[in-house]
Amino acid sequence: MVKNRAAAGFPSFVPLLVLLAGVVPLGAQVEAVYEIVPTKNVMVAMRDGVRLGTDIYRPARNGVPVEGKFPTLLERTPYNKDGAAATANYFVARGYVVVLQDVRGRYQSEGHWRPIRDDPNDGFDTATWIGAQPWSNESIGTLGSSYDGATQHALAIANAPYVKAMIPRNAMSDFGRYGVRHNGAFELRFFNWVFTLGNAAGTPNASAAAARAASDPAAAAALVDMGEQVREYVRSLPLRPGTTPLKFAPDYEAWLIEAMSHGEYDAFWKDSGSSVIDHLAEYKDIPAYHTTGWYDSWGTQVANLNYVELRRTKKSLQRLIVGPWIHSSENRSYAGKAQFTEDAALDLQAFQLRWFDRWLKGIDNGVDREPPVRIYVMGGGDAHKTAEGRIFVGGHWRDEQEWPLARAAPTPYYLHANGVLSPDKPVDDRPITYLFDPRNPVPTLGGNVSSQGTLMFQGAADQRCRLDFWLCSDTKPLSARNDVLVFQTPPLAGDMEVTGRLIVKLWAASNALDTDFTAKLVDVYPPSTDFPAGVDLNIADSIVRARYRNGLDQAELLKPGEPYEFTIEMYPTSLVFKRGHRIRLDISSSNFPRFDVNPNTGEPLNNNRRSQIAENTVYLDAKHPSQFIVPVIPAGPADLSAHKTGAQ
Repeated sequence: MVKNRAAAGFPSFVPLLVLLAGVVPLGAQVEAVYEIVPTKNVMVAMRDGVRLGTDIYRPARNGVPVEGKFPTLLERTPYNKDGAAATANYFVARGYVVVLQDVRGRYQSEGHWRPIRDDPNDGFDTATWIGAQPWSNESIGTLGSSYDGATQHALAIANAPYVKAMIPRNAMSDFGRYGVRHNGAFELRFFNWVFTLGNAAGTPNASAAAARAASDPAAAAALVDMGEQVREYVRSLPLRPGTTPLKFAPDYEAWLIEAMSHGEYDAFWKDSGSSVIDHLAEYKDIPAYHTTGWYDSWGTQVANLNYVELRRTKKSLQRLIVGPWIHSSENRSYAGKAQFTEDAALDLQAFQLRWFDRWLKGIDNGVDREPPVRIYVMGGGDAHKTAEGRIFVGGHWRDEQEWPLARAAPTPYYLHANGVLSPDKPVDDRPITYLFDPRNPVPTLGGNVSSQGTLMFQGAADQRCRLDFWLCSDTKPLSARNDVLVFQTPPLAGDMEVTGRLIVKLWAASNALDTDFTAKLVDVYPPSTDFPAGVDLNIADSIVRARYRNGLDQAELLKPGEPYEFTIEMYPTSLVFKRGHRIRLDISSSNFPRFDVNPNTGEPLNNNRRSQIAENTVYLDAKHPSQFIVPVIPAGPADLSAHKTGAQ
């Protein structure tokens, strides 16, 4: 958050002494105390005899490891431990041993890959091994984002020894609820992740991952080629065993087919290895700094689930920071087409160093006395076009005492048949029926995605099709589609801050046995010189699969024509909708390829042979009041009456 390091109380940069041959070089200007000596590919044995490839970076002087004991920072990753060497360089120079390890079944590690499933035990065994080393002072901190964040939660669930502080960034967790499955739908970014074997197609890592995953070495090239055709494969779903080159990577095929076929939230998901809320009792009571972004793919789990529940149940300090970022991009001040203030970018390494210095070295740097929550409130900018072609959204940082905010007022905004979104309750509005054709889904334009490859793009985007996107053949706005129902406020008469959980209560019916309903929050910018058509900027979205409307424990098919209440919770946000903007809610039944497309037939998940057009109906009357519950932050004269009576 703080760009001026001297003002923040950090030491000034000093040059690093020239390193001796054989010692890993650091950057030209770092706060260096030590040189670095690595030991690569130490094979650490797990309890079942499988050995995991592990790199150890130790503090050194004159090319020789320094005698004595140091705190250790551990990062366990499926993304090739060699890629984290820069992290090691930074922290080792400041008096830490850094241990980087390929998780089971990836790169230099033996065994079979099962996502996160083996990481509690493997993490426990690795921590035990670290604590027994002569260079260890028996204090471990954990690092890493995304899947690497999940391995941190797995360590805590296993109550791994010596682990005393964590920073689980953008952590993959609770992913049977959101992230892999999402209220019953499947997030196709994980189809891309598996089909590219966890790497971007066409990169050197893709070939290495394919060689490691292939059951027959001769098939590695076919796996790489498969990863370059993800778009074609997602158009041809469902995925059946043995029908694609993925059969040559049986560990990956078995998991993906099970995940796409398994909707019920049972032990398959709860015991996946990093499901925090399902293992609160076992979770180790240690300080943790939870980080995510409003456009991150794991924001709901990090902010609404993990932070809230761990702060409630643990004595150790739990912290939360949420920036305006896309996944694992805390060092950026933009998200897709949205540009924020320069200080939106986080000095990530310095941020992490303060946390670990406090808990692993006992340095009284004040980090434990800071407010427990820090959020970036987006909005307030003048909406000019930047040199990079982005829209200047603006924003500012703010400290808070809790999440969600106690002062947020959950305010229902009702959906009306004339397309208005307002606090006025409906009376006798007629329902709206639209056709949902699975063969022509609504294209995904931005959002809370990651690991998406060429399928889609991340973050904020104008909700207008563009010819360089593979699912668009024109440049019409999504609001022009007949299967997108648009509800929006009049232009706001004053600024309105919306911060917190975003929940839609939708009354709807279908003539099909199963279907989906989607919700998307949009900030509608008025026309300007830079943007003559205005901008329809996506803020958050979500989906619900109708058969899971009553919860994920058991599927219940619909009775055709019968109205039901569906709860759709979008990812949380913090945004000031500026005066003159409109708050818009889009309702539809597809958002592809963010989510798989429901064939509307009620057949088993990932095993349909048919599809049909569904007639889906949204109800808007007093008995069935479809509504968007908006977490409004009261502020000054810009109260609800101003928003309610704004000029149309």
